[in-house]
Amino acid sequence: MLRRLQPRSAGTKGPRATTEAALEAASRPHPSASRDSPASAKPLLRWDEVPDDFVECFILSGYRRLPCTVQECLASVLKPTNETLNFWTHFIPLLLFLSKFCRLFFLSGRDVPFHHPWLLPLWCYASGVLLTFAMSCTAHVFSCLSLRLRAAFFYLDYASISYYGFGSTVAYYYYLLPGLSLLDARVMTPYVQQRLGWHVDCTRLIAAYRALVLPVAFVLAVACTVACCKSRTDWCSYPFALRTFVFVMPLSMACPIMLESWLFDLRGENPTLFVHFYRRYFWLVVAAFFNVSKIPERIQPGLFDIIGHSHQLFHIFTFLSIYDQVYYVEEGLRQFLKAPPAAPTFSGTVGYMLLLVVCLGLVIKKFLNSSEFSSKNLVMENQKNKKARLNDKGSGSSSSRPFQDIWTKMYRIVDTNNRSLCILCNETVVSRMWNVKRHFEINHCQLLKKSIDEGRNIFLGSYTSIKVNQIPSLNL
Repeated sequence: MLRRLQPRSAGTKGPRATTEAALEAASRPHPSASRDSPASAKPLLRWDEVPDDFVECFILSGYRRLPCTVQECLASVLKPTNETLNFWTHFIPLLLFLSKFCRLFFLSGRDVPFHHPWLLPLWCYASGVLLTFAMSCTAHVFSCLSLRLRAAFFYLDYASISYYGFGSTVAYYYYLLPGLSLLDARVMTPYVQQRLGWHVDCTRLIAAYRALVLPVAFVLAVACTVACCKSRTDWCSYPFALRTFVFVMPLSMACPIMLESWLFDLRGENPTLFVHFYRRYFWLVVAAFFNVSKIPERIQPGLFDIIGHSHQLFHIFTFLSIYDQVYYVEEGLRQFLKAPPAAPTFSGTVGYMLLLVVCLGLVIKKFLNSSEFSSKNLVMENQKNKKARLNDKGSGSSSSRPFQDIWTKMYRIVDTNNRSLCILCNETVVSRMWNVKRHFEINHCQLLKKSIDEGRNIFLGSYTSIKVNQIPSLNL
């Protein structure tokens, strides 16, 4: 028979209290783990046993215990966690691209040595591709060392993507754009006059575009990194959509190639560029779809925690897009070497990349030194939270309970052994608890189909945490 329980009072904890409680819960051994697994093995955790910053949308289980050591992080790549395939879906492409670029630089059979100025744009592009995959692997493997290191690794991940985007623009600028009829004034001036009847000299317009391509791409790279770092803060309601959008912005640097295919016969003149360019953008659209929609785990939360969730698919399709890009950049290099214009300069290639590294490093430093990760502020806040909890215990009541009205609207369904089976929530709870924190999107009056052991914490946003046994059961 189902029994009805009365809620017990609980004090209000701040944002750090929630994280602190989660870290304490994550560091404690699980009761069932001592019975079912060896002492050396650390069991995986559910979403309600880790801090909010570690929870991924619709991923209910497979989280690693916190904090992990470096050795434990490395060992986890061979264990079935929700990060394992995130690592391998970029580590294997990293090895493939490393082999590809080694062949291009050292084993291509060209008369041009690897250190020739003509290959400087290719070095910029290759460093961007390899750094992106390397930082992605690093972020996914070592993300459970600590909260600060997790943020640092993902900030570096965002910076490496911006670095890759700018490196791609450098390669386009030297290897692909010079061969386009769209950027040839001798072709465009009569074309505009014939099609539109305008007597316009396109020389200045094309020269202005060429002069602005790299500076604009540089600014976009820094701006995208700032936006993505900000997306990890609480103000952002749709971080994955924002990150997808800001990384689409630098793709606008490839617009001349798209316009070339519309205005001229790019398919006939350069079929390799045409096929691989459009196939790359098809893969990018598919990757963006999975990254924003969170399908398939949105449809069945918990089923794709280890294998098949959207981030793994996102990794696979981004790899395919870069794979196609490498092919048409290589083709552009071949065309460039047949009749090279002025040789690329060190300052116009590597110099730009080094300056970008400095700027991105300053951006990451600024975000890591923010109040959220300041060790001094963290200690002071933890001390305040401890004093508040002591005062709550002494007084037996809490001075402020922002979620007190919600407790009476949450019910847990228990079995005869008082084990929680699921939680019934109404619209208020959903809007203020799960939707705001983006953990789940549940229609009102829908059962949260997830088993919760007695005593586990349920995190209400970043404001407070209560025990499962403090939620009244509903006698159905």
